[in-house]
Amino acid sequence: GALITVSFLHLIPHALGMNERAPVYLLIGYLTFHLINRFIHAYVCDRTPDTAIGLIPLLGIGLHSTLDGVVYAITFSVSVLTGTLAALGLVLHEFPEGIVTYILLLRGGFSSSKAWWLAFVAAALTTPFGTFLALPLIHQIDAKMLGALLAVSAGALVYVGATHLLPLAEREDRPYSLAAMGCGVFVALGIILTHA
Repeated sequence: GALITVSFLHLIPHALGMNERAPVYLLIGYLTFHLINRFIHAYVCDRTPDTAIGLIPLLGIGLHSTLDGVVYAITFSVSVLTGTLAALGLVLHEFPEGIVTYILLLRGGFSSSKAWWLAFVAAALTTPFGTFLALPLIHQIDAKMLGALLAVSAGALVYVGATHLLPLAEREDRPYSLAAMGCGVFVALGIILTHA
């Protein structure tokens, strides 16, 4: 619920406001993750298909967190105050992303220590990586480019949430699945409102 909510209510509107071709980039992000999923199922997870339950979200959240790092670099280039305020909001949502990634990796059959480490890398370390990657290029990243990157990220997260995880929850048909999705929606709404 959280990934879908953040994508539709936060990332996509921002991307559309920055780049009129955002829907094309949204589709590119979605289809890219579809192809990655097909590759992982065909070549990586042929013996343990549950591994994809954790790997696909790991990649999607890692991409999104890397783009968060790009956003940090851009906001700090405006002013230290703007960057600090944006960083506080962005840091608040890295923690829930890490928890979601950790849980999905556990469900994918990863050990607790490996799931923790991979979730930490995807949700926390990729953000500073994105910042350091963007710093030398900061003057070449304009609003259109950022809009395109946000749309690709949103497409990846829509794929992860709506195409990869939601059908899995429906197949399992556990009583708490709907409640967990609702909690994800409310957590995402809280995060979005702190950004507003």
